[in-house]
Amino acid sequence: MRNQLDRAIDAHSEAAFALLEALVREPSIVGSEQAALDVFAREAGALGLTVERLPFPNAPMADPRAGVAPQAALLSPDRYQVLATTPGDGELLLLLNGHMDVVPAASPEFWTTPPFEPARREGRLYGRGAADMKSGFAIGVLALKALRDVAPDLFASRRLGFLAVIEEECTGNGTLRSIVEHGIVAPEVVLLEPTNLGLLLGGVGVLWIDIQVVGSAGHAHSANVNVNAVELGMRLVEGLRRWSDELRRTVPEPGMGPDASPYNINLGKVHSGDWTSSAPSSAVFSMRVGFPRAWTPDVAEEQVRKAIAALVADDSDFPVQPTVTLTGFRAKGHLLEADAPLARDLAAAHAEAHGVAPASFMLGSTSDARIYLRDFGIPAICFGAVGHNLHGIDENVELQSIVDAARTLARFLLMRFGAMEVQ
Repeated sequence: MRNQLDRAIDAHSEAAFALLEALVREPSIVGSEQAALDVFAREAGALGLTVERLPFPNAPMADPRAGVAPQAALLSPDRYQVLATTPGDGELLLLLNGHMDVVPAASPEFWTTPPFEPARREGRLYGRGAADMKSGFAIGVLALKALRDVAPDLFASRRLGFLAVIEEECTGNGTLRSIVEHGIVAPEVVLLEPTNLGLLLGGVGVLWIDIQVVGSAGHAHSANVNVNAVELGMRLVEGLRRWSDELRRTVPEPGMGPDASPYNINLGKVHSGDWTSSAPSSAVFSMRVGFPRAWTPDVAEEQVRKAIAALVADDSDFPVQPTVTLTGFRAKGHLLEADAPLARDLAAAHAEAHGVAPASFMLGSTSDARIYLRDFGIPAICFGAVGHNLHGIDENVELQSIVDAARTLARFLLMRFGAMEVQ
């Protein structure tokens, strides 16, 4: 069966690459995900899966575990998510999860080819979302097509789900809604994120904040005495980076190496000014803050606010206290134990497929695995393709790694659904 499985994966690989290209062509940034979801829904239906569209209201979630929803004005109407399942009406034995939203592709003029026009070069597929994480849908569909060929009755008695969610890149509310509003759960979850064919076991906590800094406007000829809001804000950014470095020393992350930087401060956006020869009176700094797994998002918010207040108190140039607003992620840190059955068996499937054990690690980032693991006690792990320049210019995925990941995933599904034992 193993040889037949690999031949079937090879036979369907080009179709999987074409699916990935079709997904990349749809610019599914947050608020505009439906066209790409429709591509997945059609593919899942053609595969014989039962497809259901799950409504996704453009409104904040009252659940305290939710992230801060994007502004409704930025969102298209009638949003939804897609659940594809093997036929039947029993409970799911296993759930595959992938997010269809991608980060924006700013500065497309710097890309070698347009970000939403997929391009193949030297064994890689380029385009926004090619790796993060539309590659996961190609992996999942490729594995399922091959299993349909070699083990057509695999899911006859126990069901598999494949969930395509939105807002993974900013809130996690897509996966959270699928659980609390639609009851989409299983005993285990595999998230097909790009992990370089390794097992991503966990991540740190992540908080998004906007800091509005007020200065004093004035003509450029008095720039030497005006309190420039942008320059004041940059003092806060540098101060928070020092705070982050101290946090790394005092609360190290045991799941990462001693030289790691788990709690990075990232300045993602700055909005300020209306005239080149005027000192801006206000500025908004949009920041991502990493924090320890031992903290809750509420504790992280409290500590960040204290750090900002202390920085301002030590700097007499601030005319007023900056305003801090939550925007987006309120993500807990998480970590699946390396000896958990899900991690152990997925590693065994990978070793059987490729002759080597996969690396196991955690990152100073987050994924929707935290929601299953921390909020609902469901074992969840990330596994997927080899990607490059995630969130950056010329994002791409190695096409062979999609095939390699599908070989691992298909064997794992054979194990879980009782058709194969791995020695």
